[in-house]
Amino acid sequence: MSANPLHQFEIKKFIPIDIGGVDIGFTNASLFMVLAALIGLTIIWLSIRKQLLIPNTGQSIGEALFGFIRSTAQDSIGEGYEKYMPFIFTVFTMVFLGNFLGLFPYSFTFTSQLAPVGAFAILGMVISIIVGLRTQGFKWFRTFFPAGVPVFMAPIIIPIEVFSFLSKPFSLTMRLVMNMIVGHLMMKVFAGLVYTSGLVGVIPLVAIGGLILFEMFIAFLQAYIFTILTSIYIGEAAHAH
Repeated sequence: MSANPLHQFEIKKFIPIDIGGVDIGFTNASLFMVLAALIGLTIIWLSIRKQLLIPNTGQSIGEALFGFIRSTAQDSIGEGYEKYMPFIFTVFTMVFLGNFLGLFPYSFTFTSQLAPVGAFAILGMVISIIVGLRTQGFKWFRTFFPAGVPVFMAPIIIPIEVFSFLSKPFSLTMRLVMNMIVGHLMMKVFAGLVYTSGLVGVIPLVAIGGLILFEMFIAFLQAYIFTILTSIYIGEAAHAH
């Protein structure tokens, strides 16, 4: 067991791939992203392969998950939410599974990395821009200069609003990444105490059991927060006035 709790966040390259000087090697982060995608697809497949009147376990899990995300998207986006469901559902599934898989020993939490989480956040921002331009046209740019504000305030208000808008992906990313890092650092520290304490380690063992349950809740909560904020940003763009 490594004594350094930060080692669990190190990117390890399994298959080196270099194309034109660009490193696109297959890493432990890549592996667990693939696993998360496969698990998500399996859940969907189990839920739709047989549309039973009395749902089996797979169908029940899939329907409950989809219903929960649909309700979240409907409440956050409003009218026309259906067209954004594939993206919203994918975001929640990947973020939750990324958080959850990282709780297992010798696994890797790819949601503790800036790149994959930031990619989802930036993609959400890009989608919100496209949605705003498609629904509002160039009037969408009025978002950066609210109605009723004196014109002479434009040089101050517009840069502030633009900065606020562009900072949304950063805040989304850092919120999730820092929560995953802190939670996993705590689990690593308690695991180290169990490993080095012998019989006395029963106390930290009980503590880490409770911490794992808490982290399972956090894994779901952070995925939900990430998803609902992404939905809100899209909803704001779709129904901006």
